[in-house]
Amino acid sequence: MDEQEGRAPERGSADTNASGTPAPNPEKDPADWVTGAEPMTGPQRSYLETLSREAGEPFDEGLTKADASRRIDELQARTGRGQGS
Repeated sequence: MDEQEGRAPERGSADTNASGTPAPNPEKDPADWVTGAEPMTGPQRSYLETLSREAGEPFDEGLTKADASRRIDELQARTGRGQGS
């Protein structure tokens, strides 16, 4: 229920699909992120350190959020991590 209006959100709204279940978030290109130029997050840093070590690649501490996201994708492809089962 919507607390402000006292009713449930409409089906098919931006946050739900036609059946009323949460809609998946479409992937947005990191170049289009509003906060993409900010420094990478702590979780990005930690995961990149792990991926870099596993791939035998240097870790770049100065990446932005957007650059870190692209680097994670690149290193996941090299290491086979994040590919699902």
